[in-house]
Amino acid sequence: MIKRHFFLVAAAVLLGLMVVAVILRIAFASDEKGAGPGGRGGPGGGRGQTVSEAVATPRQFSDEIRVLGVARGRRSVNITSSTSELITHVLFTDGQRVAAGTPLVELQAREEDAGIIEARARAEQAQRQYDRYKELADRGIAPRATAEQYLSELQTARASLTAAQARRGDRVIRAPFAGVLGLSTVTAGTLVNPGAVITTLDDTAVIRVDFPVPERYLGVLRTGTPITATADAFGEQTFGGRIALIDTRVNEQTRSATARAEIPNPGGRIRPGMLVRVAVQQGVRTSPAVPEAAVQYEGDGAFVYRIARGERGTTAQRVEVETGAVEGGFVEILSGLDAGDRVVGSGLNRIQPGAPVRVAGARTAAPTKGARP
Repeated sequence: MIKRHFFLVAAAVLLGLMVVAVILRIAFASDEKGAGPGGRGGPGGGRGQTVSEAVATPRQFSDEIRVLGVARGRRSVNITSSTSELITHVLFTDGQRVAAGTPLVELQAREEDAGIIEARARAEQAQRQYDRYKELADRGIAPRATAEQYLSELQTARASLTAAQARRGDRVIRAPFAGVLGLSTVTAGTLVNPGAVITTLDDTAVIRVDFPVPERYLGVLRTGTPITATADAFGEQTFGGRIALIDTRVNEQTRSATARAEIPNPGGRIRPGMLVRVAVQQGVRTSPAVPEAAVQYEGDGAFVYRIARGERGTTAQRVEVETGAVEGGFVEILSGLDAGDRVVGSGLNRIQPGAPVRVAGARTAAPTKGARP
């Protein structure tokens, strides 16, 4: 029994010692935090959260309209036949650059050829008859009215010959304008029907891009306004152009008007049908800017933590800011900060307003063209 009581007492003493050790450890830890040069108990405040630093630096921003459009050739057409007929000759190759009027395909024209022969024979006969009676009328042997009658028959025969030749010409399909031909699957012997596409023809020396413009911008856009365009196929490479025309009507549903831009296309790099991103510049301004990571949004507002020195050392002050454009990873600051102000560059969700912070390293926004160093 005595042995059992001894173990119970020993266990109680051990538990008491453990409780005392925990209390002392907590007390010493609190003393260390308050006694340090940056602790809350000292004049300089706590050591605080380690943060990166960014500096509000003047940077150029542009008022810019960015929209999507589809590339079209200056002139584009599907080459088709107006009648159902067999192709007898294909006179082009895929991808060929042709001039206006170049023959592309020839359709079967046996009836038209026979019609020309018949019409030519009638015209020649009418010419002989007219020449004979004109001579007789000039000599006074035949009436002048008879010569005039044969002149009328000659003119009719010539008109019939011209019509026969026109019908024969319709059997040759020509390029309506200069451009580049697309792929084709027709060959000699192919039967084509009206509306069936024989090939495509595109004038790609200049590319047209139609894109919507919100009506609020119609007061500042003009014909001739420069634009820049990019296409996914060429990465960040830009193509310069201008606005050639703005439609006279505004769409009642979208409240936008269609603008047409023309982009020179030497070498035909931009192809019809490509998705094109169009940017219209509306002026350049210089404003203080900070990295996107330094700005935190809350509801309709935004704020940053400005790094300031005070009685408690370096602290993070929450500052409401008005933001503008976002370009190249930087946010334009319209109000709330001045150029040169230091702000917390990242990790804003771990910072409390007025809390002490320790700057681990400076990260200054790189000045851009026209920016103040």
